[in-house]
Parts: sequence; C-alpha cells; structure tokens
Amino acid sequence: QVHVVESGGGLVQPGGSLRLSCAATGFTFSRYAMSWYRQAPGKERELIAGIEGIGSSSSYVDSVKGRFTISRDNAKNSVYLQMNSLKPEDTAVYYCYVPRWARWGQGTQVTVSS
Repeated sequence: QVHVVESGGGLVQPGGSLRLSCAATGFTFSRYAMSWYRQAPGKERELIAGIEGIGSSSSYVDSVKGRFTISRDNAKNSVYLQMNSLKPEDTAVYYCYVPRWARWGQGTQVTVSS
C-alpha cells in the first residue's frame, strides 16, 4: 500500500527559507516520478515542481523557478522541496504526490508572514 507523509512546514518571514520533506513507501521509490503541489486559500491546487525517477530531471512552475529546488534521496525513499526567498504569496498547504498511484500526502501548511 502506497503511503505518503509530508513534514517541514511552518511560519517563516518573507525572504526566509524552509525545507519540506516527503517520505513515500509501498513501492519501488527510485523508479517513479514525484511531485509537489500547493493549494492557497480560495484557489485551486497547482503543480509547482516535479522530479523524474530515472535520471532525476526536474521541472518547475514559473512562479517558483530560481527560488525552489526539488530533490530526492532514493536510499531514504524521500523527496524534498527547498524553498528560498519565500514570499507571502507562497502561503499555502503543500502536498506531496505520487503520480503513478495518484496518491496524496496529508499536506503541510506553509505560512509566509512578518
């Protein structure tokens, strides 16, 4: 059974940094792509970053390019989202997603505010 758990959210001031972690189990982690989504209040959930399994190529939505970095550690069955230069508009619940099984984590709140 595929299980996904995020951690690392919190309150941070504008310009600050946070690192989100996602642990995924129940499948051969290294083979499959992983994604990060976010959902701000009153808005639809949006894809912000993805990373392939083989080769680990990554992609980003324009609004986070140059500020966020997605990475993975296949030995730990984990994917990460390093978020730098955070802005108030980055405030959202962040979700880890396994596309192959359409499985979501429970989400972790990120609030950017002074």
